[in-house]
Amino acid sequence: MRRGAQGLMLTAIMTCLVAANAQAQPPAKELFGGIERPSSDAPQALGSYARGCLVGGVPLAEAGAGFQTMRPSRNRHWGHPSLVAYVERLAAELRTRGHPGLLVGDMAQPRGGPMRTGHRSHQIGLDADIWFKPAPAAPFDYAARENVSAVSLLQTGTRELDWAAFDSFGALEVVKTAARDPEVARIFVHPAIKRGFCARAGDERDWLRKVRPWWGHHYHFHVRLACPAGSVGCRDQDPPPPGDGCGAELAWWFTDEPWQPSTTPPKPPLRMADLPPRCATLVTPR
Repeated sequence: MRRGAQGLMLTAIMTCLVAANAQAQPPAKELFGGIERPSSDAPQALGSYARGCLVGGVPLAEAGAGFQTMRPSRNRHWGHPSLVAYVERLAAELRTRGHPGLLVGDMAQPRGGPMRTGHRSHQIGLDADIWFKPAPAAPFDYAARENVSAVSLLQTGTRELDWAAFDSFGALEVVKTAARDPEVARIFVHPAIKRGFCARAGDERDWLRKVRPWWGHHYHFHVRLACPAGSVGCRDQDPPPPGDGCGAELAWWFTDEPWQPSTTPPKPPLRMADLPPRCATLVTPR
């Protein structure tokens, strides 16, 4: 056998061995999902929103001025300090306008990374789900925060907006305020909710560019911050297209095409080899 052919064969064997070793590793979600505390390093968002981890995460308080965290047993109210500061800032601003308070759902795990259930994103501590349903006048106790349900802004069993809920929850002003913060890169909502915003926004439409239609997201809106200064390993998404997003790109969501069952096989769970190399140090005993 020629040396060139031998080299190619050895390369192919090594590639197969590396791939086999990666597949032998447990899914990254099992490693990150089992960690209850953050790392003690300086805060860094590493990787992309759906393929990364969080160094030096900090918790959002269980309750603060104008907000409460929901589903505390999940231990998903961690984030980069910029995300925690954002939620606190948004709650405080809305409170000055008479909003009763935000109910905050999932943010990130203590060290970010893939979650055992639910989200594909929320991995680098820059995503937060905020319920449309506002907080009650009297704060929830722990049991209520664990068990009270969010409320959809859609008419039951349809993809049509429930205008009564939309208006009573103050969805337009809440999301407009959330989107106008300069650190926000995107906000995801159900297409019907985006269409409601387009109809009610009036002449103030600059913020609509950040509000993007996506499947689900009718019980809550999903805020995504841009990569913060100092997180050199963080990868931003491309900016949203120009314009308010209320034209043809939104109309597509009201055709049959987006709602057809997927014929694409589900992707295998992420392994540590799929994440930035430093992420491995966050789940390796020291």
